[in-house]
Amino acid sequence: MATDQEILEIWPELGWIENEGLREKTLATWRLAFERSPLGPQDLLEIPFTLHVEDCEVSFMAHKQLVVHIALQCAEKIGQFMREAMPLDRDTLIAGAILADVGKLLEYEKIEGQVRQSRRGQYLRHPFTGVGLAQECDVPPEVCHIIATHAGEGNLVKRSPEAYVVHHADFMTYEPLVKGLVFADE
Repeated sequence: MATDQEILEIWPELGWIENEGLREKTLATWRLAFERSPLGPQDLLEIPFTLHVEDCEVSFMAHKQLVVHIALQCAEKIGQFMREAMPLDRDTLIAGAILADVGKLLEYEKIEGQVRQSRRGQYLRHPFTGVGLAQECDVPPEVCHIIATHAGEGNLVKRSPEAYVVHHADFMTYEPLVKGLVFADE
């Protein structure tokens, strides 16, 4: 279990959500996830953000915060150059980016210091469990849509503009580590 203060310490970006109700629902979702997870806030600073990269050196929180920052900066540039041609809801985008991987707290477990996929995670990937947690906390459907579609599962449905931005912010910092072209040293 984690206190609100502990969550705010790892997620200062929650303060970027201007809508107080949405900010509280986003915080409540993380609170609920920690209540149901064997992981704590400190674990997220240490565990790898993905189990698909052997000896991954990037922590869960480093990756998640990077995704939030990239998504927000992309949204700002889209607004600057595209203006009303592609309006983005800033709070929806930030909340969606912050919550995109909240379901991993149910997908992962830590056994004898090793992080692995939990039994639940073998059956339900984090987009599904993340949406479930968010809906319990009355997170708006626009934000739940981002959680649901940020990963590969989202390739099967239409994404909102905010969901596209979060998806690409996530995958541009994931796929090169997993699928990237690596040249051998000569």
